[in-house]
Amino acid sequence: MNFDYEEAQLALQETLRRFIGREYGFEKRRTYIASADGFSRDVWSKFADLGILAMPCPSHLGGIGGTAVDTMLVMEILGRGLVVEPYLTTVVLCGGLIRDAGSDSQQGALLPLIAEGDLLMALGHHEPGTRYELNHVATRARPASDGYVIDGAKSVVLGGDTADKLIVSARTSGDVRDVLGLSLFIVDATAPGVRVVGYPTQDGRRAADIDLAEVRVGADALVGQRDRALPIIERAIDHSIAALCAEAVGIMSALNEATLEYLKVRTQFGQPIGSFQALQHRMVDMVVATEQARSMATLAAVRADSHDSAERRFALSAAKAYVGQAARRVGQEAVQLHGGMGVVDEFSVSHHFKRLTMINATFGDADHHLGYVSERLLAV
Repeated sequence: MNFDYEEAQLALQETLRRFIGREYGFEKRRTYIASADGFSRDVWSKFADLGILAMPCPSHLGGIGGTAVDTMLVMEILGRGLVVEPYLTTVVLCGGLIRDAGSDSQQGALLPLIAEGDLLMALGHHEPGTRYELNHVATRARPASDGYVIDGAKSVVLGGDTADKLIVSARTSGDVRDVLGLSLFIVDATAPGVRVVGYPTQDGRRAADIDLAEVRVGADALVGQRDRALPIIERAIDHSIAALCAEAVGIMSALNEATLEYLKVRTQFGQPIGSFQALQHRMVDMVVATEQARSMATLAAVRADSHDSAERRFALSAAKAYVGQAARRVGQEAVQLHGGMGVVDEFSVSHHFKRLTMINATFGDADHHLGYVSERLLAV
C-alpha cells in the first residue's frame, strides 16, 4: 500500500504549520483561553481562509471533500500547536454527520456556512451515567403536529457553550439501551427550552451540560432516517477517534522536541543532562513510542472511511488503545525529564500532558478500547 501523501496534502499541511508557528504562540493561546469564547474568532476566520473548515464539504458545494487522511494531516498540526478552536466538534464531528446523513437541503444550508467559518456546531449525544455506551440514550423526541418535541439532558457536550446549532440524539422509539429507535435532530442552541451551562475542561477547552425541556423542532430537523441513527453516530465517532489519534501524535512530537531541547540546555554537575546515558535511553523510548503511535494513527485514518463497520471499529479501537497508552508514556516521561518545570502552568509541557490525558478519555479511554479489541480477538 502506498502511504505517500499527495502534493496538495503536503502543501496544505505546510501552510497550516507556518500559520500555527507564526500566529499561535503559547502566550497567545493563553489569551484565547481566557477570552469569553475560550478560543479566537479571528483564528477561526483565518482557518476558513486556509480552507481547512471546508474539509467535509463536498466539491459541488464549494468545499474540499476531504478524506480521513486529509483530516489526519490537519489534526496533527493542530495538535502540535495545542489549538483550542472547536475544529474537532464543528468540522470533523458535526460536519461529518451532515455530510454522511444530512438531506440535500441540510447539506446545502449548513456545510457552506461551516466552511466559511460562520457556523459553529456541537453534538449532544452523551448523557449522565452512560460512559462510552453509544446506544444508551434516555432523551426522548415525541411526534408533534409540525415536527417533534424533545425532552432530556446531555452532558459534557464538547464546544456546546459556543455552538450556534446542536445535533441532538433522542429516542423516537424503544428503551434506553436499544440499538434501534435513535434519531438525530438539528436544534438551534437559542431555541426556547434549551438551557446551556458551559464550563472549562482540564485541558483549557470548553464543554457544556445541556437541558432540553419541551424543545420543538420541525420535521425538517431530522437528520437521516428516523429510528436508525446509531450507525451514523458510530461512524462520526470513529472519524473523530481517528482525528484525535492524529492530534495526539502531533502533541507527542512537540513534547519530544521540547524535551530534547531541555536536555541540551539543562546542566547538572557541570554538563548538559542530555549527556547522561540513562536519559538518552528514555528520550529514545519516547521517540519510538511516538513513531509507533503515528503508524497506528495512519491505520486509523485509512480505516475510518471504510463502510465495513466491524472492520472500521476494530481498527479504530486498536489505534485508540495504543495511542492512549503511548501518549501516557510520552507525557509522563516528558514531565519527569523536565523535573519541576514539567508541571508549572507557565510552561507548555504541562498543557501538552493535560491535553493528551483528555484525548485518552474522549470517546473511550485506552482500557475501554483494549477491552473491545480483546473481545473481538477471543471471539474469532
